[in-house]
Amino acid sequence: MPIQLSDHFTYKKLLRFTLPSIITMLFSSIYGIVDGLFVSNFVGKTPFAAVNFVIPVMMIVAAVGFMFGTGGSALIAKTMGEGDKEKANRLFSLFVYLSFGIGVLIAVAAFIFLRPIVSLIGAKDDMLDYCVTYGRIILLSLPAYILQMEFQSFFVTAEKPKLGLYVTILCGVTNMLLDGLFMAVFHWGVAGAAAATAISQTIGGVVPLFYFGRENQSPLRLGKTHFDGKATLKACTNGSSEFMSSISGSLVGMLYNMQLMKYAGENGVAAYGVLMYVSMIFCAVFIGYSVGTAPVIGYHYGAAHHDELKSLLKKSLLVLLVTSAAMFAASEGLGRPLATLFVGYDAELLSLTARGFMIFSIAFLFIGFNIFSSSFFTALNNGLVSALISFLRTLVFQIAAVLLLPLIWGIDGIWLSIIAAELLSLFVSVLFLFGLRRKYHYL
Repeated sequence: MPIQLSDHFTYKKLLRFTLPSIITMLFSSIYGIVDGLFVSNFVGKTPFAAVNFVIPVMMIVAAVGFMFGTGGSALIAKTMGEGDKEKANRLFSLFVYLSFGIGVLIAVAAFIFLRPIVSLIGAKDDMLDYCVTYGRIILLSLPAYILQMEFQSFFVTAEKPKLGLYVTILCGVTNMLLDGLFMAVFHWGVAGAAAATAISQTIGGVVPLFYFGRENQSPLRLGKTHFDGKATLKACTNGSSEFMSSISGSLVGMLYNMQLMKYAGENGVAAYGVLMYVSMIFCAVFIGYSVGTAPVIGYHYGAAHHDELKSLLKKSLLVLLVTSAAMFAASEGLGRPLATLFVGYDAELLSLTARGFMIFSIAFLFIGFNIFSSSFFTALNNGLVSALISFLRTLVFQIAAVLLLPLIWGIDGIWLSIIAAELLSLFVSVLFLFGLRRKYHYL
């Protein structure tokens, strides 16, 4: 029997409903990792470092998809909870059309200015050329990628999380097959990796348009709309934490790369790239769970079901506690084997990567709670608190830590920076959860 947002959620039902979102995020991470594996093993260390150097820039320009997806779905879910389905559809259509148009404008601007941007943050010589080649091809699919990120949230709000999973699997299989074809068979190098990714992202953005553009079995359908400045501002405010997280995470990624170039050269950038790829798998579980629960939380908040809100928060905290402990144990055991998959051909780089991962993995004890806390307030349509948690976690605390700790511990200080930032963020998240409990009645 299909699960609806209005249902009472037991542990079993909650996990059933969020599992497709978790698998979607996991699969997205895995096919992103396959990209890195092919580049590292078939093209080389410098191109691999270049891809990881330019990815933060790509994530900045794609951040609008996260903003409209999470912020828009929170507003749509709340509107559905209030019983206004017609308005929910108007808002859904508005956010899809608006984000696509913005994506086109951003893609054109980024295409023109990509070379001076990556040059400014430290790329040079062959690495600079690889960055520009990879980045410009990816930018061709940026509007579709923004839609793909957006629809991951909208499929859950439409009570069709499994469809979101199927689209992600289609994109992932396409990307992995084309990676093998373009790099291992045709030997197109970095351009092949970028082309494979761009094609898969285009599929991920276009296929949902066909589903939502016709009669379907979900509460949402694309149709006529009109510009609603107030709703657009509310969606942007709601999604500002995810937008800020993406933007600041990318800026911090650039800073990490600059610090690593200073302390360890290209090996440091390559090692950080491996850590980011592997951590994507672990963080994907927390992000997927947060994406899956957000529309449920938003619906019951809109319907003023306070007891259900309390139940959802209590169950989520227990799920996160168990999952965080499991993630930490798994990361400690799998750190070196996973690093070997990427850089086993270089003993020095492998040693640096494995040590970095052993330190970095401690952060998995706290990351899940911080991700969920920010998402929780987004779902409650409190974009300000959500954005503040995200801003402090992904920008302020990380910048302070990555600038100060390497002065004391050198390269180890860079890996420790992530732990320090997550610990400080945990303190802030707990303060807000307790401080606003009476306003939202979730405790």
